[in-house]
Amino acid sequence: MANIKSAMKRAQVGQVRAKRNAAYKSRMRTAIRKFDDSLKSEDITTAKDELRNASRMIDKVKAKGVVHRNTANRKKSRLAKALNRVS
Repeated sequence: MANIKSAMKRAQVGQVRAKRNAAYKSRMRTAIRKFDDSLKSEDITTAKDELRNASRMIDKVKAKGVVHRNTANRKKSRLAKALNRVS
């Protein structure tokens, strides 16, 4: 446990940011899951829309620094590749 006032505040800020980052990551995973579900149902038009939404969500999470840019680009690439394989 921190003894200095500024260290206590930093610990508290870190906890708040960790929760926020977890929420952003969860949103990203949900968008990816929706895309995967639409691919499994073989509905290409819905899958394209879900790919667009997932890519936007991944970019937002990347911009906030929650995930590394290479990780975000790799995820987007794999999603696009999956869509191209099906269509």
